[in-house]
Amino acid sequence: MGKRTKKVGICGKYGVRYGSSLRKVVKKIEVSQHAKYNCVFCGKDNVKRACTGIWKCKSCHKVVAGGAYLLNTPSAATVRSTLARLRKAREANIDAPCCEGTCAGF
Repeated sequence: MGKRTKKVGICGKYGVRYGSSLRKVVKKIEVSQHAKYNCVFCGKDNVKRACTGIWKCKSCHKVVAGGAYLLNTPSAATVRSTLARLRKAREANIDAPCCEGTCAGF
């Protein structure tokens, strides 16, 4: 069988309606929301979107909260890296000797 659509892909269901620019934006969103993602628990590519913001792994049955259209949002990645940086700084501060008793254990 031949390929059914050349460019439109999943947005062929909209036909000529709504304008090409909006259909391109919707295509990007719908492709990402219907894709399978890698599970952080079992390592398989079996995480699918159950409903808005809820992602479920089909093999290990873990349920994860994420973005509406993506499993990991860019803002969540920023928060994760910031928390890791602060945690690392706190652990380094705990391991360092106290500064002549002036910090009162902080």
